[in-house]
Amino acid sequence: MDSAASEKSIIALDSWLQTPAGAYVRAWEQAQLDALTADIFGYNAVQIGLPQIDALAANRMPRKWLADIRPRARLDNVTELRQVAVTFDYAELPFASQSLDLVVLPHVLEFAAEPHQVLREVERVLIPEGQVIICGFNPASLWGLRQVTGRLTGSHFLPPAGEFISMPRMRDWLKLLNLGATTSHFGCYAPACRTEKWLQRYAFMDRAGARWWPYLGAVYMVQAIKRVKGMRLIGPPWTKKRVAAPVAIPATNKRRESQDGQG
Repeated sequence: MDSAASEKSIIALDSWLQTPAGAYVRAWEQAQLDALTADIFGYNAVQIGLPQIDALAANRMPRKWLADIRPRARLDNVTELRQVAVTFDYAELPFASQSLDLVVLPHVLEFAAEPHQVLREVERVLIPEGQVIICGFNPASLWGLRQVTGRLTGSHFLPPAGEFISMPRMRDWLKLLNLGATTSHFGCYAPACRTEKWLQRYAFMDRAGARWWPYLGAVYMVQAIKRVKGMRLIGPPWTKKRVAAPVAIPATNKRRESQDGQG
């Protein structure tokens, strides 16, 4: 997928996110991101892509930016997209190395022309112990199955150009870059329905799915921390155990002890 095709895919995703199914996904992801980012501390945080979600709304870092591949316009008379602060190619992040505490990638890798390069750039700009949160569509789900059949029939449910990445595969990519996955979440267990009426009818599946088939949600979220080999936290210096100094015996006492022994 070249950069032009990648941009077309992102535009297609923008339109899909305005559908009832897209609103269903956005609501779940916003709730999860609010919970995950609320207790991540630092100074600089960046959300890359998907301005329909405010991934950093609950985070308290002093400097937060929304970055994207291009400026976004209002999609309809209701949706007001947030202002994009920085525009760039996903494969070349315009940030200094080890300058960011948190990067959020909502549905960026599956529609990027070079997903591995995007992850390498994220690893570069993160400080040691910095964190990345990735959102993606789960191919091992009812929606993933619907996407496969859609490619055969020509009736697509999700944007057709995206390359959906499984959770195990994503964890392998992260591990190769010393980004250790810490937590993962799955959600949106309803079938691939196009109307809000049918999505509401299947709302019970969100509760059942989280309990009985937790890894088959339509979307997932994975959180990882940048690990730096050979780096360790420095604690207080170890103190040597003090050895009690021998008590000197006065010479007079020594003389008296020898006299007592002779007597």
